[in-house]
Amino acid sequence: MKEKTEKMEKTEQIKPRETMSIVFVGHVDHGKSTVLGRLLADTGSLPKGKLEQVKEECKRTSKTFEYAFLIDALKDERAQGVTIDSARCFFKGKKRNYNIIDAPGHVDFLKNMISGAARAEAALLVIDAQEGVQENSKRHGYLLSMLGIKQVIVCVNKMDLVGYDEKVFIKIKKEYQEFLKQIGVEPKTFIPMSALKGDNIAKNTPNLSWFKGECVLTALDSFEKSKTLEQRPFRMPVQDVYKFTDKKDSRRIVAGRIESGSINVGDTVVFLPSNKQTQIKSIVEFSSEPRKRNNAVAGYSEGFTLKHQIYLSRGEIMCKQKEDNQEEDNPLVSSMFKANIFWMGKNPLILGKEYKLKITTMEVPVRIDQIIKIIDASELSKLDKKQIDKHEVAECIFKCSSPIAFDLFSELQATGRFVVVDDYDIAGGGIITEFVEDDQAKIREQVLLREKKWDHSFINPGERSQMYGQYPCLVLITGLTGIDKKTIAKNLEKRLFASGRKVYFIGIRNILRGLDADIGKKKREEHVRRLGEVAHILLDAGLIVVATASDLTEEEIKLLQTVNSKDSMLIVNVGENRIKRGLDLRLKADEKIDASVDKILDLLKTKKFIFGFN
Repeated sequence: MKEKTEKMEKTEQIKPRETMSIVFVGHVDHGKSTVLGRLLADTGSLPKGKLEQVKEECKRTSKTFEYAFLIDALKDERAQGVTIDSARCFFKGKKRNYNIIDAPGHVDFLKNMISGAARAEAALLVIDAQEGVQENSKRHGYLLSMLGIKQVIVCVNKMDLVGYDEKVFIKIKKEYQEFLKQIGVEPKTFIPMSALKGDNIAKNTPNLSWFKGECVLTALDSFEKSKTLEQRPFRMPVQDVYKFTDKKDSRRIVAGRIESGSINVGDTVVFLPSNKQTQIKSIVEFSSEPRKRNNAVAGYSEGFTLKHQIYLSRGEIMCKQKEDNQEEDNPLVSSMFKANIFWMGKNPLILGKEYKLKITTMEVPVRIDQIIKIIDASELSKLDKKQIDKHEVAECIFKCSSPIAFDLFSELQATGRFVVVDDYDIAGGGIITEFVEDDQAKIREQVLLREKKWDHSFINPGERSQMYGQYPCLVLITGLTGIDKKTIAKNLEKRLFASGRKVYFIGIRNILRGLDADIGKKKREEHVRRLGEVAHILLDAGLIVVATASDLTEEEIKLLQTVNSKDSMLIVNVGENRIKRGLDLRLKADEKIDASVDKILDLLKTKKFIFGFN
């Protein structure tokens, strides 16, 4: 019994080894694959018999064995679809395991950076002692800087080919150190080595006795591991909202993959960018037997039911409500941000052209508002251009058609990286480096406070919808001054009312002479904001609100979409179209009233704001 207890205690004390992702980079033929192969061999991380197998193959084909062949052999197995033991994805240090991200030395490195190196916590950069610092050595250093990888080891390889000359090492170290200093990268150490001979890889050797620093493996083990995803602020991009009707199941389940942090039943959450708030009612597992769970953590796809039924769309980010005494930060929200972009498209990235931005589960139209600089990475020179060509890197300000929620890449990678789509192809990828305040920032702050303090009714919004046969919606009809919009709006109201819908017409003039009587005619932005706030109260009551306002601009529509959720609005323009983006329906000025009303009703049905409509 005593032995059994001792065995159990020892088992409880055993903790799984931590894993760090590290990217290997270097100019073509500088020995990066040899370094990697040698690390795998010297740390016993290769599959059993693999080293002997490759050596035998070299002997059979009269080739001189190279450790780089080990990497080639593993790649060949992958290409042939052969299952590879998980140990082959790692090499083992004394302190932790290392997940290897192998980055090619040529220009395709850009693509690999986006898919692989963006997930790395540290980097090992290889320079050939004979060739010295090359253009790609500088490019790779610059790209590591742009990706925010701060923990870097520089290995000066092939020291055996220069007679282990300390002066060669010092010269390369000085040149590359000066370059890295210009781009804000401070390597942890420079290590002279010979991957072929095994010098300073897994241990120090007499050939480099003049070097008093650590070998590669020891230096890697001295890197600091970043916080685990579970220890970071809670983020879950909404993948979808599921509603079940079988067996009178009225639940609405908000589903997505938790990218970081943890959440408990009863926690108050806020969805950004809409600022909608509620509490977690329950955690739902898919394809499993129902069981009571009170906690969910990063790395898992989960479903949640909410205390208050709120209407959400794909792309919103669920996070914990930040209390006054809480340190956890919520995502940033803006329609603008500064980012580093890596362009790989066959066509250039053009200033002002509209593209599609994909970030987490959100998709939104985007354009480059400003090109701050395009960099020749080898010379660190600024290129004076108005477009970004293939394989160029640039620092830009992006402007989205509507606000998005995001984090800086340096804080949270999953919610701080994005791709840009051009003509259905992923043409570029980037990382968000800085928040840029847009015109709706102050309004957004006010709305966040409003939602935080909102006093909810005992009547659930879902109960109102079920009773009324509709979801709340603001139908906003706009157009130039002098174009008849009110007749369309009032006839729409009448048709909806006759069918039993809960609907209310409000023209902006009704607000100007009442609620807005204290602010004067010149404060147009405040007039528009108050129209949005009045509509918000009516939407909370479950109504369909039909509103008219002349000469609305895109920025004013964005303001209204900030005050109210974009997903609860339909934007209709009558006559000449001044609005380029975001319209749901265009009507001709000379169109018959009944025909215009029919089109809006069809839109309400298509968008499922009304159901059971005759």
